[in-house]
Amino acid sequence: QVQLVESGGGLVQAGDSLNLSCAASGRTFSVNVMGWFRQAPGKVRAFVAASSWSGDMTSHADSVKGRFTISRDIAKNTVNLQMNSLKPEDTAVYYCVASQRGSLSRTWAEYDYWGQGTQVTVSS
Repeated sequence: QVQLVESGGGLVQAGDSLNLSCAASGRTFSVNVMGWFRQAPGKVRAFVAASSWSGDMTSHADSVKGRFTISRDIAKNTVNLQMNSLKPEDTAVYYCVASQRGSLSRTWAEYDYWGQGTQVTVSS
């Protein structure tokens, strides 16, 4: 099993920045990809970004490209999501995910582990 614990959410104003972090523990040797999804009230869960375990390959949703950056801190065994120029439409619960598969999937069902989620609220 792999355990994922997110941190860093909060309430900010439009234009502000936040950094989310997700710590992985347990059988992390089986993980090949880590990423982030988000779910806004009344909406389906959506892909945000993904990174290979080594951090050399990343993928970002078009809606966040240029504003959000996913990165891996291998020494700390974390995956981070730096979010800049936040907009009210970025308000959601953000979930950290991990996959044993080798591709940077944008499909929730292809991830094997997920965290409890952290709330990000952006006021206008």
